[in-house]
Amino acid sequence: MGCSSCSTGKDGQPRGCKNNGTCGTDGCNKLTVFDWLSNMSLPNGERPFDCVEVRFKNSRKEFFRNTEILSLSIGDIVATQAQSGHDVGMVTLVGELVKVQMKRKKVDSKDPELPKVYRKATQKDIDIWQKCRDREEEIKKRAREIAIILKLQMKISDVEFQGDGSKATFYYTAEERVDFRQLIKDMAKAFGIRIEMRQIGYRQEAQRLGGIGSCGRELCCSTWLTDFRSVSTSAARYQQLSLNPQKLAGQCGKLKCCLNYELDVYLDALKDFPSPDTKLQTEKGVAFCQKSDIFKSTLWFSYKEDPANWHALSKDQVNEILEKYKKKEKITSLEEYAVENLVEEKVVFENVVGQDSLTRFDRPKKSRGRNKNRNRNRNKVNKGTNGPTKTSNNKNNNNKRRNSRKKPQNNA
Repeated sequence: MGCSSCSTGKDGQPRGCKNNGTCGTDGCNKLTVFDWLSNMSLPNGERPFDCVEVRFKNSRKEFFRNTEILSLSIGDIVATQAQSGHDVGMVTLVGELVKVQMKRKKVDSKDPELPKVYRKATQKDIDIWQKCRDREEEIKKRAREIAIILKLQMKISDVEFQGDGSKATFYYTAEERVDFRQLIKDMAKAFGIRIEMRQIGYRQEAQRLGGIGSCGRELCCSTWLTDFRSVSTSAARYQQLSLNPQKLAGQCGKLKCCLNYELDVYLDALKDFPSPDTKLQTEKGVAFCQKSDIFKSTLWFSYKEDPANWHALSKDQVNEILEKYKKKEKITSLEEYAVENLVEEKVVFENVVGQDSLTRFDRPKKSRGRNKNRNRNRNKVNKGTNGPTKTSNNKNNNNKRRNSRKKPQNNA
């Protein structure tokens, strides 16, 4: 998610502002955390927290211990410990907020087996890392071809090289269990590196790859969302959304995570709200609920014999009618309640710019009055009964001038 003054490059750093991944809006990194303690000094005798947060390709983040007490800041490229060799990543968070993030992600900050930060990356480390990153697309394409030849029901979505280029991690999605032993042998033989296969879910795939949602913004999972809660179709029903899979599904093919954002507000509003299947018994007939507006606390009912005529009732009025029916009391009709809800609509729009109508361009254009007067005067002149018209006189005068300019000819 980039700010307006820069754009993100291949290595995750912005191309424009050149601030190593942290600009004024702090929006260049994926899953970024704003360090609001960066300008505050520590109390006397207090040591800075010895762990840092490092981000690798896409949204993968891990915590490392700064045993060498290096002076690290956000945006520094560092060489970190790996299972074999070293990896290269970018520091995304330092200081006391790292302790909060570790507690949030349930990582023990006192764990002695926590990996370490070796050093700040040298130019040689960065060159090797960049060279490996350039090979990833080619290797991913070749790996997909090998998987198709072996007829494996899997999709290789991303490839991530280790910083020293000795190992590559292939992220894939699959519906069922896949036997990829032969695939690993073929890829190790073709690429000459150690291979690790890691299966991820469809939401994690969308988080790693990123994209633009139907709202026009970058995906929440790739920018700030870290916990993937289960989303059910009941969330759409509570919010009165149409159960259209094409509109409710996100880039990952699952239900959109944003369906849970406002669900709690709807559930609180629906606690004392009548059911949409409510029937109102009146002396005039049975009325059915046709529509409801949760936040306006309004329901629309119509009689069974006259379904086209709707009557707006408030939530309290409907509950009152239901209480009366429990006491075996029927109201006369819905009209006596609906009349109370008739309110004159006030025009909130104020014509500030001078635009009379939003559809003013749809009307046909009218000819100007000046052109009408000009055509009317021309017609009056051309309607002469005897003698040449004004236009013919002009033509005669022009012919005389043209003849007078001709040179006399000699009759020798």
